[in-house]
Amino acid sequence: MIICPYCACNNKEGMLYCEECGRPLNSSEPNATLPTRQLNSSSDNATVHATWGTARFDANAQIVMHVRDSTETIVLKPDQTTLVGRYDSSSTQRPDVDLTPYGALEKGVSRVHAAIYRNEETDTLTLVDMGSANGTHLNGQRLLPDQPRVLRDGDEIRLGKMVTHIYFKT
Repeated sequence: MIICPYCACNNKEGMLYCEECGRPLNSSEPNATLPTRQLNSSSDNATVHATWGTARFDANAQIVMHVRDSTETIVLKPDQTTLVGRYDSSSTQRPDVDLTPYGALEKGVSRVHAAIYRNEETDTLTLVDMGSANGTHLNGQRLLPDQPRVLRDGDEIRLGKMVTHIYFKT
């Protein structure tokens, strides 16, 4: 295995570019991991605040899911439980959101990869990894199976290597 000096992803022998970040795996490049630049805090008068999309999901709202590298969007009104995955004719379970047309099999999406739960009492959605083979990430953070995380407007969800962004539409 070749470890990427930029993102520490394990890559197969013979690969020239990292499968995760796309950077060259040439280990002879000096300073592949650059040190963090020290900023002068006295000259920075601007205050930066992290902005998060809303977690409120109205009763009549819809989810717009955009799959990276696709021109089509998926628009859905989530039920109390909405399963996300890929269709497989040999399986008895069929996901509510089938990502097969977007290259789900090649990108490591499980048949029942994740679930979106709607909580009508709090007007929120939560995302849960359903024990998928290649993991579910919410905004870059891997989810533990069966541990719900609140979804917000604009969040990035990665299912295996498939990257999607979700938006709330009222």
